[in-house]
Amino acid sequence: MLTALPGLRPTLLDTLRHYNRQLFRQDLMAGLTVGIVALPLAMAFAIASGVPPQAGIFTAVIAGFIASVLGGTRLCVTGPTGAFIVIIYGIVLKYGVANLIICTFMAGVMLVIMGLLRLGQVIKFFPMPLITGFTNGIAVLIFLTQLKDFFGLPIDKMPAGFFAVMDLLRITLPQFDPLTLAISMASLLLILFWPKRLGKTLPGPFVALILATLTVALFELPLATIGSKFGGIPQGLPGFHGLSFDPEHLSDLLAPAFTIALLGAIESLLCAVVADSLTGDKHDANQELIAQGVANMVVPFFGGIPATGAIARTATNISNGGQTPVSGIVHAVLLLLVILVAAPLAAYIPLAALAAILISVAIKMGDWDIRKAAQFPRQDTAVLAITFALTVIFDLTIAVEIGLLIAAVFFIKRMAASTSVQQLKPEHAVLYERHSIAGKHVPAGCVAYRVEGALFFGAADTVEQIAQEAPEARVIILQLHRLVLLDTSGLLALSALNQRLAQQNRTLVICGAGTEVTAMIRSAHLAEEMGPRNIQPDLTTALQRAEEVLISGVVWG
Repeated sequence: MLTALPGLRPTLLDTLRHYNRQLFRQDLMAGLTVGIVALPLAMAFAIASGVPPQAGIFTAVIAGFIASVLGGTRLCVTGPTGAFIVIIYGIVLKYGVANLIICTFMAGVMLVIMGLLRLGQVIKFFPMPLITGFTNGIAVLIFLTQLKDFFGLPIDKMPAGFFAVMDLLRITLPQFDPLTLAISMASLLLILFWPKRLGKTLPGPFVALILATLTVALFELPLATIGSKFGGIPQGLPGFHGLSFDPEHLSDLLAPAFTIALLGAIESLLCAVVADSLTGDKHDANQELIAQGVANMVVPFFGGIPATGAIARTATNISNGGQTPVSGIVHAVLLLLVILVAAPLAAYIPLAALAAILISVAIKMGDWDIRKAAQFPRQDTAVLAITFALTVIFDLTIAVEIGLLIAAVFFIKRMAASTSVQQLKPEHAVLYERHSIAGKHVPAGCVAYRVEGALFFGAADTVEQIAQEAPEARVIILQLHRLVLLDTSGLLALSALNQRLAQQNRTLVICGAGTEVTAMIRSAHLAEEMGPRNIQPDLTTALQRAEEVLISGVVWG
């Protein structure tokens, strides 16, 4: 069944071929540890997103299980993540929880389509400064939205929008609750300074959650808890709920759904790349997108929220000895057992502890080393700074769109600047005999040029000047062996140059083009336009063709 769809080949199938008891023991211990890490995070992410805590646990159970079974990675762990908090919260405020569920399903469909269309390499189109920029921006927004519960501020619900949040915090911050701040600060310090050697078996966030819960319960402290805010977590399996589509407002949900899908794809593939770097594996990006899509299509029917690959939980899985996708399945089963057995105890968990956990996530998920930005090229630093500012002030969609546009413009400028046309002269050093001008005779009336770099829409005008540079030359040779890219604009520029020279009874000869460039020249019928003998394999034959034209006067042939 798992191999029925074209291109669907889950990694789990390959790992189960040689599965044994030793591998299961390693997966079991890693999965249990990841489950302990995921429990407080799943609840905290859900609450911060504006939905009940059980929505986060249900998502971690269902999405974690499906992605492990169908995924294209060996050790990635899927669940709700901090990157989605701001997006989900905004959707809930604007459209409501019911439409968030629709958006999640639509995003899942988009992810499956992306996988089936082999768009798994989409991560390559997002430069790292852009990813760092919006990740840092999301971290700042998570930090700001958690100050309400961290300080115990008298705020019912945080507004959407950076300036609205800052204005509300300015007004209410003096009204903080000292007892809440004491619990949240103690929890945060414990998480940040928890020994790494202990963190492998007993994660800091879990310890902070347990200690804070025991403190509040034993001393009956008057703090906001999951029980006082949400009435606790229901005990039992999540119920199945159908989706209610509203055709009139479906188009309004396309943009937020695409934002979820885009971020889900980026986060999942980044997580897979990180896992590969830690293990030496090679993930199947398209298979991973399909798995993430299916997971996000299923969780809405059980009240879940968007899910994606979680880098921190994946790293925990790897560092604790996980070997196969079974460890991800174990993590999901453990969370399911928590719902079935220990759900009533969650009512005593203080929101201050969950806020501390999320603030620690925000601190760790950002890259705050300013020295790195100083080492970047200025253009990349500008992309990072602009994307960061737009994410914080507006939203992720605008930030990614404008950030990509600016990055593309800078890239085009750099590519255009690297493209050059140089006249070949006998004194040039010998690099490759076939393509070097050294030792070769350039007949009178002929000029040879080398085109280097990319001849594309941003640099096509570089060949236009050639006709004016050597007005006395009857034959102009363009050597293309160092041409790394040719697009339609470049082809049109070559065609225009050939036509201009032909009108002046002059000849253009192209030589040294690589296999791909030659194929493009022939498929565009430029070879027919120029004449087949004016397309030569190397400089030697091109010079011979030039002598032939100069002697015979036949410019086409």
